Amino acid sequence: MLVYLRLLSESFSFAMNALRNNKLRTLLSLLGVTIGIFSIIAVLAAVDSLDQKIKKELSSLDKNTIYLFKGSFGPSEVPRWKREQFPDVTYTEYEYLKTSLPDAQELAFQIFLSLETVKYEEKSVSNVNVVPVSYEFIDIQGLEFTDGRFYNESESNSGAAVTVIGHELANSLFENIDPIGKEIRLYGQRFTVIGVLKKQGAGMFGDDDTSAFIPVNFIRRMYGDNNDSMTPVIVIKPKKGIDMEAFKADLKQKLRTFRGVKTGEIDNFFVNVFSGFTDLIDGVIGFMNLGGWVIAGFSLLVGGFGVANIMFVSVKERTNLIGIQKSLGAKNRFILFQFLFEAVILCLIGGLIGIFLVWIIAITLTKLLDFEFVLSLSNIMLGSGLAIIIGLIAGILPAISASKLDPVEAIRSGM
Repeated sequence: MLVYLRLLSESFSFAMNALRNNKLRTLLSLLGVTIGIFSIIAVLAAVDSLDQKIKKELSSLDKNTIYLFKGSFGPSEVPRWKREQFPDVTYTEYEYLKTSLPDAQELAFQIFLSLETVKYEEKSVSNVNVVPVSYEFIDIQGLEFTDGRFYNESESNSGAAVTVIGHELANSLFENIDPIGKEIRLYGQRFTVIGVLKKQGAGMFGDDDTSAFIPVNFIRRMYGDNNDSMTPVIVIKPKKGIDMEAFKADLKQKLRTFRGVKTGEIDNFFVNVFSGFTDLIDGVIGFMNLGGWVIAGFSLLVGGFGVANIMFVSVKERTNLIGIQKSLGAKNRFILFQFLFEAVILCLIGGLIGIFLVWIIAITLTKLLDFEFVLSLSNIMLGSGLAIIIGLIAGILPAISASKLDPVEAIRSGM
């Protein structure tokens, strides 16, 4: 063991000498390894950070939550022209399903709209995400408040002019003023603020901090139910522990019967289970990871050739020394490990530089953006492991050639 520790120490010394004596050549050769490790770890860190943020955002939602509307979350066998002919879900269907699905814990009716401008006295905020939804939405979404409350069943059913606003929207409109009870203007109408949400942070699926929730019946009363600019959705939260396939089959049959869809005809709606959406996201993230590996692979390949070149030059420069070591009794294995360790150390240095650069960029972007970039220990270990593997692959041929040198010829060639 002591022999190998000394061997490792000597290899480290040789690697440092290579860096000191041939700075430009060594750094240029290690650049490929540095770029390769930087690329793969940067991509993995970014994707992991994105995945972590998405899962945090979606943690409040039940994966069995269903979004019932004429569109599909993912690819569909139904042609687009056919889907566009499907009817929108209606408020009447929402009321019917509320009373006919015993295994549903909550149902809510929501309408997707374009972004709007909200005003309070002289102040205004544009690109506000207005969310017209029925009162059950709070039990499905799990919204949290810093002040006030969500609108109740009576206010929801009557379409009262009340609103619940996000944290950032409240700060923008009511600087140092209590928003509760104040009136804002939206769609040319006055809405009384009855609640302010806790700060959530910018999200991938809309930003609750800059959203305004209003009773869905207010919008229905203003624009009717047949407006092309609106997309109605029925959100369904099933009871825990039920058979989801049986629940979906029951839901489909109930809606088909209500709509009068004949036997043999396809469903003219889509039952989108939220877990299917998360599976789609996982697939996209997996594809992004694959892309990162492909990009980094080319850099690592170039880096490996660069390190192999350094090692062949190192063998040639130290041929005399190798001959002396062999003449003094050094075994082939000792020479092989000496150069192999040196290649690994050089690659590890390049890899650590790449990881360090990722860490610096992650800290900088986290401070500049409202997004937390995370460089996990597993990614650091992966980067280090890849550097070691590249070192082993790049150093094996030069190490073998050094170990097989004839001691007499090696000493003579160095004279």
